[in-house]
Amino acid sequence: MSSSSLTVQKLSKRYGDFVALAETDLVVAEGEFLTLLGPSGSGKTTLLSLVAGLARPDGGAVLIGSDDVTYSAPHLRDIGVVFQNYALFPHMTILENIAFPLKMRKIEAGEARRRAQEALEMIRLPHIAQRYPKELSGGQQQRVALARCMVYRPSIILMDEPLGALDKKLREHMQLEIKRIHRELGATIIYVTHDQEEAMTMSDRICLMNSGRIEQLGTPGDLYFRPETLFVADFLGESNLLPAKVEAVEGGEISVAIGAKGIKGRALADGRLAPGAAVHIMIRPQNLSIAPAGEVDGAKLQATVTDVMVTGSLTKVYMKAAEEELPDLVAAFPTRASGETFRMGDRVALAWHGTDAVAIPESARN
Repeated sequence: MSSSSLTVQKLSKRYGDFVALAETDLVVAEGEFLTLLGPSGSGKTTLLSLVAGLARPDGGAVLIGSDDVTYSAPHLRDIGVVFQNYALFPHMTILENIAFPLKMRKIEAGEARRRAQEALEMIRLPHIAQRYPKELSGGQQQRVALARCMVYRPSIILMDEPLGALDKKLREHMQLEIKRIHRELGATIIYVTHDQEEAMTMSDRICLMNSGRIEQLGTPGDLYFRPETLFVADFLGESNLLPAKVEAVEGGEISVAIGAKGIKGRALADGRLAPGAAVHIMIRPQNLSIAPAGEVDGAKLQATVTDVMVTGSLTKVYMKAAEEELPDLVAAFPTRASGETFRMGDRVALAWHGTDAVAIPESARN
């Protein structure tokens, strides 16, 4: 299967006064797995529809490789689409379903069957060729939908929440299957989801969208550990966001005074900050050290436990900070059969390493 780069230049879409997609620029590398992530109404499905040719833009351009396909019909774009609704033909066998796009492209019947069987081998379901969709599980149907999409070897595969109808365990299995197929094919995949864990698990890069705009574009690690705005920090996973003022800048780190009491702390920062700047310090729950009050070296915050939740592999401790103006806090650590436990009402002390905290400018409150 060939793969191609995608370039979006100042692409936009409005519905009356509603801006579904503001002017957007995006480049997807050949063979990349890019996820469009964001809440409902963020513009991710609008962007996907414009790339697929299912909607007409109000401005801008869509290029596949060097070809301008902005106003080309969907079937002329060399793009495959996999939807949440599998859309398999119930009266056709699985082999016939997969071969159907080749039939529409006038591929010789014997060659079409051969390619369809190859696609079944790729999704590791060669034994179901003569079954009908109603005889398959949800996960099998989704894999067949993927095989039908890739059988005609499109340059780019678009996936619009393809796992949304599956249960958690099956979703996780299918995530691994899609990643495996992506590695084997080397295809360019653009994947839409609102599930943060799914985006983190599957993507080479994540394009996080908000209110019709790209909020941040980068690797999963970039967005999770180095968010550029408060929206990114708050949307992607849990976080502790502490209001602070910059006291000193030392290379890539800053010293800060947190809250009204000016509690001292350190964090990573870029070159945009200067002493006196208002920031929020973001600390992920797993980077917050917690122990009974008085037992944490270099303790920075005092808090009272309000709830403890065992989620399986992680135990989460929710707390109210002793400083009233600070937000509620959460710490997380691996669940152990024996060891330190916390209960509601416990007084605890909290600390963190400066390299595990990130300063987000107040001006980046998008």
